[in-house]
Order: sequence, then structure tokens, then C-alpha cells
Amino acid sequence: MIKGKKAKWIRKSHRYLGIFLGLQFLMWTISGIYFSWTNIDDIHGDQFHKKGIVTESFSDLISPSHLVPATTVQTIELRNINQQPYYWVNEKLLYNAKTGELKNGISKEEAIAIAAKNIISSVKVKGIQLITKTGKHHEYRERLLPAYVISYNEPNNLKVYVSVNDGKLQTVRHRDWRWFDFLWMTHTMDYEGRDNMNNMVLRIFSLLGLISVLSGFLLWYISSPTIRKIWKKIKKQIKIISIQSF
Repeated sequence: MIKGKKAKWIRKSHRYLGIFLGLQFLMWTISGIYFSWTNIDDIHGDQFHKKGIVTESFSDLISPSHLVPATTVQTIELRNINQQPYYWVNEKLLYNAKTGELKNGISKEEAIAIAAKNIISSVKVKGIQLITKTGKHHEYRERLLPAYVISYNEPNNLKVYVSVNDGKLQTVRHRDWRWFDFLWMTHTMDYEGRDNMNNMVLRIFSLLGLISVLSGFLLWYISSPTIRKIWKKIKKQIKIISIQSF
């Protein structure tokens, strides 16, 4: 059994580890509860998307070989921008699919039309803004820029992001997603960009958490009256056996 200074040192270490790690343990618990009690589809904003959108068909489209200026086509997608067909070529160039002319980004009106095609009609547009850069903590991080952010008169502070260059609705952001994003940051402890599960802070806290749990088990072991009784019986049996062996 561990006694004296060693036992006191273990108790003190466990106590201070608990104080140091307590807030993070609380955030892990709160975020875990939130994740388990929320519907991930609602977090993604599926409730704001229109259901059963019919894909329009177009005729009289030109061949991709007639694009102006000419380019080697590696990938191509057909986009509907405000009821007009466009080719999204090589994931970087937007061409009018009927005239073959290069389009240098979409307008605010076209962005609103794209959003209206995808977002439920019960929400009304409050404003639109062009953004050209975002920080590591921005809700539209690591996506195509520049982009239009369309705000709506809606209790959840709904915002829709449409990229300028490809004319596509990129993502939907709202209040519950922002809570999820904040709690995800506290859960992963990636306070730089939120999504790095291999960051050093998380590794250190995970190891300290393991040490704290193990020291708690050790404290229970050295403080348990039942364990003490068992050890006394074992020592007594060892003593009896040693006496009988002489």
C-alpha cells in the first residue's frame, strides 16, 4: 500500500489536475450532449432547402469546343443561373452555354435568383453583401471566394452563400449551426481552425485527462477500507506461511 508522502503527493496532483482540466471536461461534456441531442441534417440547414427541385433542361447548347476564348476541357458541368444555361469548365471558368462567351462572375441579382431557386420561399431577403476574404473562424471558411452572402429576415439569422465565379449555392448558415461550430471548436480544442483533430493542445489535454482518471483510481485504491482489509489479510496469511515454513 502507498502511504505517507507518496499518497499525499498523489492526492495533491489529482486535485490540481482536476482544477486545471475541469473546465475543458465540462466543455467536452456540454458539447457531447449538444451533438447527441441535435439532428445533423438540421445543423446542415436542410430545413431551409426546397424539396423536390426539378432540374431544368435546355436546348440549342453549343459544343464545348466552341467556347471563347478556347480552352482544353478537363471537367464540365451545366449550371442554371437565373434560367440561363452556363458551362462550369475545369472548376474555374464560367461560359454561357448558348453563346460560348466567358462570364466574369455573377451579379447580385443572379445570386439572389440562385438562392431563391434553392431556399424555401417563406423567408425574405434582408440584404446581400460581397465578401472577398474570410478568416480562420469565419462561418464561410475554406470555400470558394469571392462570394455573395445573402441575409434573410428569419429568427435563426439565416445566411446563404453563393460563390461569384461558379454561380453555385455553396452553403447555408444559421443560429444552430453557429452553436454547433463553436462547441465543435471547444470539443476538438482546435482554436485556430476548428477541424484539426491532431493539434497539440488536444493531445496534451487528452494525456492529462488520462493521468487524472488513473490517479483517481489510484486514490480510490489507497483510500478504500475494503482494500486495506484485503491487504491486512494477505499480510497475515504471508506471515503465517513464513512462520510455518521454519
